[in-house]
Amino acid sequence: MSSQIKIALIDDEQLILEGVKMLLSNEKNISVCVTADNGPDFIEQLEKISENDFPDIALVDVQMKPMNGFELVEILKEKYPDLKIIILSSHYKTSILGYMVKLGVSAFLPKNSNKKIFIEAITMVNKNGVFFTAEDHQMLFTYMNSSAKKNSLFETEDELSEREKDVVKLICQEFTNNEIGEKLFISPRTVESHRQRILEKIGAKNTVGIVIYAIINNIYSLEKL
Repeated sequence: MSSQIKIALIDDEQLILEGVKMLLSNEKNISVCVTADNGPDFIEQLEKISENDFPDIALVDVQMKPMNGFELVEILKEKYPDLKIIILSSHYKTSILGYMVKLGVSAFLPKNSNKKIFIEAITMVNKNGVFFTAEDHQMLFTYMNSSAKKNSLFETEDELSEREKDVVKLICQEFTNNEIGEKLFISPRTVESHRQRILEKIGAKNTVGIVIYAIINNIYSLEKL
């Protein structure tokens, strides 16, 4: 397996595309393998890319035409659920965070972020599947302290069982199904059944959604991330 993190850049501003590409060009473990200035073009490119060259992470701009970032993310999550997504946005609002978290986005970066944050976000998303800035922490605490926002983010039909909460905690710590099974003395297949049931109960799309759910419901501590 290649040690390089393969990046796709999607932004309708050529200056941003070139700037980010140049920013990442000196990083030995990061390579930009795809660039596109609109959503439809990016989707078309993905359909032609081999498995070996497929990007690990897509950096997606929110404000694009004819397809905006929200629409693109929904399509990508449906067609390529394992593709990790980092949102780039000049408009950094709590409403965007909540909406994109539910879709399973891995990180949110303001376009004025410095190089250190950019590299850290890409590295952590590749390793852990999620990255939060200090601003994200504050926004998530806002959700934690507002039952209305919390309920609108995840509509839980049934409470999670204690065993499901145990599985959630271990998922947040990045353990595999096999490792979780060993710790809880159950089979990997049973762990996967729990995982799918948890996703159904909380209405999340993927592991990122499980992590966010655990944080805002005090199942897993934010400080541990």
